[in-house]
Amino acid sequence: MSSFDYKLLAALTDVIELQSFELAAKKLFVSQSAISQRIKSLEEYIGQPVLIRSQPIELTAAGEQLVNHFKKVKQLENELAPVLSPDKPLKPLKVSLAVNADSIATWFIQAITPVLKNNRVELNLMIEHEERTLDKLRTGEAIGAVSVIEKPLKGYRSFRLGKMEYCLVANTHFKNKYFKKGVNTESLKMAPAISYDHKDDMHVRFIAKHFKLAASEYYCHSVRSSEAFVELAKQGVAYCLLPKLQIANELASGELINLLPDNELIETLYWHSWVLVKGINKSISQQIVKVGQQQLAS
Repeated sequence: MSSFDYKLLAALTDVIELQSFELAAKKLFVSQSAISQRIKSLEEYIGQPVLIRSQPIELTAAGEQLVNHFKKVKQLENELAPVLSPDKPLKPLKVSLAVNADSIATWFIQAITPVLKNNRVELNLMIEHEERTLDKLRTGEAIGAVSVIEKPLKGYRSFRLGKMEYCLVANTHFKNKYFKKGVNTESLKMAPAISYDHKDDMHVRFIAKHFKLAASEYYCHSVRSSEAFVELAKQGVAYCLLPKLQIANELASGELINLLPDNELIETLYWHSWVLVKGINKSISQQIVKVGQQQLAS
């Protein structure tokens, strides 16, 4: 294989991002049949399919690697633009990062703020469960990710940030209503809990570990907002696992109560970034590691 035709890779990337051959064609100012032909030419060139033509449209393993490669090349081009053409108006550098909701709600915004203030950056924050953020690196959708997984993907490296400490909390009214005789198997079956979504197994793992209860044995709201977790717990309508860093004031004032101070959950977080990261992206990575290590427990 001599070299890639990047028009073909651009077509593949736009089809998967827009989930439409028609929209990809409009974006690239070509006909829909031209897009189809580019995908076909790419598949013939590498000798295997790159797309699964389903709903939604999915990438094959080979297609995933090609899109990842193309996005890295585009990232390098964006970083070189101000050096090669210093007199041209500087376009914002597009930066996509995959981060878990609890980090967003606690320390992450503080980490990236200085870089956003001092550089023209168009930020795309993809909020994912901390066990799934690396999927965004694997597909090339993000150039960096916060994860509980230490081992980096090929071409990436990881940095230990620190420990996120979680405790099971509720307000006084909720505790007296559901846990007057303590947190146990029977009381947990009656008390409403909260999880981030149906794929979030942090709460499930915690309850299973300490009380041998399966998820089907109690009921649990799904709320895709870490801040909403706090508010629902403060309003006394549910109990939940929350980062101690996020609710330090509520715990200190007694507005929220640690239901199981002897049984807390600790997740170690890691920052993953591309080995060849440079320029603004490198500054972002360095700032994330610095603030993460400052804010999270060692």
